[in-house]
Amino acid sequence: MTDLAGDGPARLAPSPATAAPTTRAPDGPTAFPFRRGCPFFPPDEYARLRRDAPVTRVTLPTGGQAWIVTRYRDVRALLADPRISSDARHPTFPAMGAGEREAAARNRPFIRTDPPEHTRIRRMVQAEFTVRRVKNMVPELASYAEGLVDDMVAAGPPADLVSAYANQMSTVTVLNLMGVPTEDVEFFRDVTRISGGRTSSAEQVQAALGGMFARFDELIERRLRKPGEDLFSRLVINNLATGAMTRQELLSTVGITVIAGRETTTSMIALGTLMLLERPDALAELRERPDLLGEAVEELLRMLSVADSIPLRVATGEIEIGGVTIRPGDGVILLLAAANHDPEVFPEPTALDLHRPDRHHVAFGFGIHQCVGQNLARAELEVALGTLLRRLPTLRLAAPFEELELRQDAATFGIETLPVAW
Repeated sequence: MTDLAGDGPARLAPSPATAAPTTRAPDGPTAFPFRRGCPFFPPDEYARLRRDAPVTRVTLPTGGQAWIVTRYRDVRALLADPRISSDARHPTFPAMGAGEREAAARNRPFIRTDPPEHTRIRRMVQAEFTVRRVKNMVPELASYAEGLVDDMVAAGPPADLVSAYANQMSTVTVLNLMGVPTEDVEFFRDVTRISGGRTSSAEQVQAALGGMFARFDELIERRLRKPGEDLFSRLVINNLATGAMTRQELLSTVGITVIAGRETTTSMIALGTLMLLERPDALAELRERPDLLGEAVEELLRMLSVADSIPLRVATGEIEIGGVTIRPGDGVILLLAAANHDPEVFPEPTALDLHRPDRHHVAFGFGIHQCVGQNLARAELEVALGTLLRRLPTLRLAAPFEELELRQDAATFGIETLPVAW
């Protein structure tokens, strides 16, 4: 692997699994999505489009069409524009997979709704993710991370950092917050893999979500009889029992909180670790100065942008932007990774700069749909990465970088396994 500390971004050798040339759909527009050639950077096409055609018409895997937006200022503006709808019930909602639109329209997770419905549900959960509440969770997060490293050390190298650490850390954290039993972590990983997989059928997605909702439905009954101190109990007693929330709204809210909370953080822990292992200078500086972990997390969030194409929208009014006219009913996809690598905002965007002064990335989105759990995600990443760096000073890859399997056909970008030794 080359260019790790040079002027250009490192790239995996092109292969069918990691890189593909830009193609044209049969009816003209470029086929989307593009594939990353390297886990650390967005597809090469983003830079070209940002320069030459910042708002571009594309054809989706479902056969529908949408606009993709690549400039930071345009992405941020549209994320806050009331003429852009998140409601998945729109017939032209730019779903990226066969099961995505149907499942979102049927189950109505609040991230796929608009005000006032979105505002009402969001208010019921956002108080759980304040800076103060998350700060109080840090000792428990740290203790759990220490235990996971203890288990890895006891088992001995090599280990898969995704299954042994990243997935355990993120999934158990969000399940504990919700008050959901944690004995079957892999079940929730499978649900996320299927429901977020863009090659999953509508039937597969609904079956996976249905299995999760059935577990939550049983938990509702138990919480109605005997509430606890967890978020699930508060939602049941304060909102479901009072009629402020329907049962389906509760199921969808808990479901999207668990899925989104575990998947993005799993990806960030694994990819963030990988990037630091491939950036020895930054790794050494962080070990010497753990006070820079907060800055490192922000820079990793910007660079990796694992939720790149999560902001799927539909225009409800005419919008002039980027030299084109977006008309009512047009699908719009706001590309977070493209925005976070815009050189007009982030000089040398492919450089990992722990001292970068501008932290206004959009890895968590922007506007009313900005990630409700971002404070918890930041805390998890700081604890997870900090614990690894401190406890395993000789941590290293245990497989060739070029052989790592990237997860490209999912709502959240990630890596399937990360073999490590120490």
